[in-house]
Amino acid sequence: MQEKDGKYIFGVVKLGDKGQIVIPKDARKLYGLNSGDALLVLGDDKGMALVKTEIFSSLISEVMEGKEK
Repeated sequence: MQEKDGKYIFGVVKLGDKGQIVIPKDARKLYGLNSGDALLVLGDDKGMALVKTEIFSSLISEVMEGKEK
């Protein structure tokens, strides 16, 4: 794993026959990912990102609470 200014390079992964990838161990450890965790796949024309659904859900809750005030 290479890190500079809070940005990481974990290496290269290959897409399997069923469209699956293996998230490198260092990345799983850094982000607290465990077997069975749900990930939200986000993307735009530049690429894609994976976000734990529990993090995304808590951010949406915070935004919605702010709207109620």
